[in-house]
Amino acid sequence: MAVTGGAMFLFVVGHMAGNLKVLFGPEAFNEHPRWLRGIGEGLLGYGGFVWIARVGLLLCLVLHMTAAIQLARRAAAARPARYQRRGPVRGSYAARTMRWGGVIIALFLVYHLMDLTAGWLNPVGDLEHPYRNVTADFRHWYVTLAYTVAIVTLGFHIRHGLWSALQSLGASNARRQRVLKGIALGVAVLICAGFLAVPFSVLTGLVK
Repeated sequence: MAVTGGAMFLFVVGHMAGNLKVLFGPEAFNEHPRWLRGIGEGLLGYGGFVWIARVGLLLCLVLHMTAAIQLARRAAAARPARYQRRGPVRGSYAARTMRWGGVIIALFLVYHLMDLTAGWLNPVGDLEHPYRNVTADFRHWYVTLAYTVAIVTLGFHIRHGLWSALQSLGASNARRQRVLKGIALGVAVLICAGFLAVPFSVLTGLVK
């Protein structure tokens, strides 16, 4: 679960960096997907790298979800009898909502792919001009709202997942745990801010 989560985390960081090119205008943003498709063109053909990345990410997603289900079943099997009296659940909000957060993110991914990757749900749907697709999308407040909910959920997911991974590397005392929690929270906030800069820049007219 940690390995697949780490791979998807690296993709999220790269995807966020690519999205931020929309702030530099249509040419810079439209050039980014063309550059991605041109990676390894001599060996893989134009767009070959992108398809390899898509298959790899899909495999990571399936394995990540499978691991989550397996861990949930192990936890249930470890205590087959229900608690007679259960007190408040300790832990952060992100930890308590990890499963539902994963479901929300998965559903958003389906919509996101149908909208901006395939163009089926996009108001413009011109795959040769992604800048127009993005600006047409986020002019609608309800699209920006849905995107915001998904990104904030992703932030919670990253915060807890990154904290868990860092803790596994040796958070053995309270002071170190506080530092690692701060790092995980800071990274999650930066990623959320980076992704949300795009829709709110369009919605407020900073990007046209």
